Amino acid sequence: MRNKNTATMNPSLLTSLLVLLASFTLVHLFYEGVIRPAASAVLASAGSNSLFSIWVILKDMEQQICITLLIFCLFLMGYKLWRLLDEETLYTRDFLEGYDKSQPLDVEQALADLEASKYKENPAMATWINCIRRFKNTQNVQHAADAIASSVDSVAAQLESGNNMVRYIIWAIPSIGFVGTVRGIGQALAQADQALAGDIAGMTASLGVAFNSTLVALFISLILMFFMHLLTSRQDTMVLNTQQSCEKHLLAHLHN
Repeated sequence: MRNKNTATMNPSLLTSLLVLLASFTLVHLFYEGVIRPAASAVLASAGSNSLFSIWVILKDMEQQICITLLIFCLFLMGYKLWRLLDEETLYTRDFLEGYDKSQPLDVEQALADLEASKYKENPAMATWINCIRRFKNTQNVQHAADAIASSVDSVAAQLESGNNMVRYIIWAIPSIGFVGTVRGIGQALAQADQALAGDIAGMTASLGVAFNSTLVALFISLILMFFMHLLTSRQDTMVLNTQQSCEKHLLAHLHN
């Protein structure tokens, strides 16, 4: 398990930037080396049937950006899920299991033990520490229980805030697809004179750009929304487990 924990469970800014740069680089190289050459070959040989080729559907700039953001967004969500799974046992653990619940809790010693732990910044243990500090100051179990509720709410809010970048990317991808749609329609209208003269190849290709960019963007958005649902469900479970663990174990120590 990791020694350093934050409630948002985000990778560092430097790590995120490096992954984003690597994603852009790798996807660009793949496009230049595989997708665009394959699309050009299909367009040259298949004629109108080429519009249904996966290479032609993916070949444009908007699709390249959407796929890059897909990879980056999957990294962010995968990192969060890995952190949750890596520390899953902490959210149900009795951090004071070495203390006898039938005896009054040595608050000073318990607080010292928790603050000395390498997991003290973990949201679950941080909630325990806040609760015991409140009990130490007030000697009131109800006030300690209130501290549990406020700490859990704070953890939930931090997790929600930590997902803002992922939500922005999921929103941005369809918008990029619509940019491709506008660009394609604009190109098609610019070639209206050629279409009226009987040459509709240019207009057809431009309309293909318009529809393909939206198609790819919406499909990617659906994939990311599914993984976002899995992530938020796991985060909600973590928050509930933290609250239940405090109410089940910690309050039992404090009631004596």
